[in-house]
Amino acid sequence: MPSVLIEVRTSYTREQELAIIEAVHMALRDAFKILPGDKNVRLIAHEPHRFACPPDKQKPELYTHISIDAFAGRSVDAKRDLYSAIVRNLETLGIPKDHTKILLRDIPRENWGIRGGQAGCDVELGFKVNV
Repeated sequence: MPSVLIEVRTSYTREQELAIIEAVHMALRDAFKILPGDKNVRLIAHEPHRFACPPDKQKPELYTHISIDAFAGRSVDAKRDLYSAIVRNLETLGIPKDHTKILLRDIPRENWGIRGGQAGCDVELGFKVNV
């Protein structure tokens, strides 16, 4: 049930945006073993002057920042797998490996209000968090 925000510095076509969203979602499915329909991914395209990035990037227009809020409990190995999969998937779309930054925040389940206002710790998720 991760909540994802992808921020980019360029305008992409609709198809490219959908491909980026799917690339990140597939990495989450593979690394965190979430269900296929568990998709909460947003993409925001900023004007480059509103989104500073490290000055050493060869293609600064492709710099991509991904913030992921997820239930606490995933192993370090699952997180490593996630980071690698996201970068690998985005690289197939032309985004260089060193142009992606990923921020993962582990949030206790009781701090999520889901499925009609229930605390996340009170809901049967249908998948394991401890992967």
